[in-house]
Amino acid sequence: MTENAPQLTDDWRAGGFGLYVHWPFCAAKCPYCDFNSHVVDHIDQTRWAAALAREIDRLAAELPGRHLNSIFFGGGTPSLMQPETVDHVIRAARRGWGFANDIEISLEANPTSVEMGRFRGYAQAGVNRLSMGIQALDDQDLRRLGRLHSVAEARAAFDVARDCFDRVSFDLIYARQNQSIDQWRNELREAIAMAVDHLSLYQLTVEPGTAFGARAAAGKLRDLPTDDLAADMYLETQEICAAAGMPGYETSNHAAPGSESRHNLIYWRQGDWVAVGPGAHGRITLPHGRYATEAYRAPGEWLAAVTQNGTGDKDRSLVPTEEMALEYLLMSMRLHEGMDIARYERLVGHELVPGTIAHLTDMGMITRSDGRLATTAEGRPVLNAILRELAD
Repeated sequence: MTENAPQLTDDWRAGGFGLYVHWPFCAAKCPYCDFNSHVVDHIDQTRWAAALAREIDRLAAELPGRHLNSIFFGGGTPSLMQPETVDHVIRAARRGWGFANDIEISLEANPTSVEMGRFRGYAQAGVNRLSMGIQALDDQDLRRLGRLHSVAEARAAFDVARDCFDRVSFDLIYARQNQSIDQWRNELREAIAMAVDHLSLYQLTVEPGTAFGARAAAGKLRDLPTDDLAADMYLETQEICAAAGMPGYETSNHAAPGSESRHNLIYWRQGDWVAVGPGAHGRITLPHGRYATEAYRAPGEWLAAVTQNGTGDKDRSLVPTEEMALEYLLMSMRLHEGMDIARYERLVGHELVPGTIAHLTDMGMITRSDGRLATTAEGRPVLNAILRELAD
């Protein structure tokens, strides 16, 4: 496998540099979740904090002289981490790299009473943005989704979060069982009334390997909205959020201008991110090329690998330049700002096909302006079809 062209080894700078920390433990496994999450009886947080810091030290030695734009604690359920564990990891990151003056440090949290009790400790450790997994504002639907909190707990936790953090986001899932478009409109407006500056709004998807997936395969997951109804819910979501001053800046994410998730923008703009923790996937650029990293998935296996071998990485592979181009196309076109055409053409090694651009433009699916290519409101619901044409 050949190295990336020398002029492309600085390409990551256009997207920024972040750290992703995966905490793989949950209090319960949600039936729709296909993330790497595990329910265990006991967690030695001191040992886990040391292992995560050791991984950061290793990667900082490989990537010296950088400044972190963001840190993101994801999972699993990171709000099961003790504040001291979070503090230890943030200190390791600060020791390994400089911090940008406006660094964003996000942590995903669930709104149970146990977890909200840790919020102030996270803020004291340096977390300045909380992302809450509320998922629904209906108690019956929360139970269906396997959530352990009630709507009342979610509201109480959100109030505590607003007191502790300048930036608070939360997630909702729509196109749920028996949900009508009127019910979703009302719930979304309720969410916007609560929101600070950011909402992540995801359509329920039934993934293989999940409890919902097994139920669907057995014909036991009924009353999900039709594809047409789910599409109508998506369009309503865009209109209602935009009217409330929180337009979509990505397929499923909405924010007041300037309040976009900086960490997720690193992914979508194809920056570099170091990833530590079980099952974490990263992208790092070294002098001889850009690499995909993948950590051992099972928590015990990852912890043993770090402790005994000095690395939790299971695999590291060079990303070919053509794959870099495809990743940039797929990710950047999710953003409403679209992609930098010159950057994409530099990666792919040729110009975009004029006939394809003209065809999609004439259909009202894309726009080309100021050196960028972006989908229109009409094009976003059929993004996958647009990507197939552009990638050919």
